[in-house]
Amino acid sequence: MGKRYYCDYCDRSFQDNMHNRKKHLNGVQHHRAKKAWFDHFRDSAAILYDEQAKKPCRKFLQKGICGFGPNCRFSHMSEEDLTNLKMQIEDERQHRDGRWGRTPERSIEDWLTRREKKRVALGSKGVQKDKEDDEGSQTESDIPLQLLSIPNLPPSLLPPPPDGWKVRLNTEWG
Repeated sequence: MGKRYYCDYCDRSFQDNMHNRKKHLNGVQHHRAKKAWFDHFRDSAAILYDEQAKKPCRKFLQKGICGFGPNCRFSHMSEEDLTNLKMQIEDERQHRDGRWGRTPERSIEDWLTRREKKRVALGSKGVQKDKEDDEGSQTESDIPLQLLSIPNLPPSLLPPPPDGWKVRLNTEWG
């Protein structure tokens, strides 16, 4: 059978030779799938800018469906959708600027050093906390905004819980 080439964008595989690979990578279907993949990661402001530059799709407005789908060169967004997108962009901008009543934005490095100091202090003093730890206990508002602004992070990249992770002493790994 030989080696097979798998295209992540198109979710298909084929025999891996120079002719087949070149034919696939230059194909229209591959280019559309690749564009759709990268469009998935565009920010709201770029989407709004592109949609405002397009004319409305007559077929989509009349029938509610367009044969070209996401590849249509006309806009499938209604005025209400555009307004909602504008409000979403404004909310993101306000959240990024810190106008939601949060404490001033701190750098991630400052947050990590304070957390490390707290961990070391708790480890050396046992259960006792010093005055700084009582005042600056870890709350969600204390976590830097840069960490909270990323949606759908995997659990391994989420900020640590306020009281740290529970560690069992007699844990066997493997």
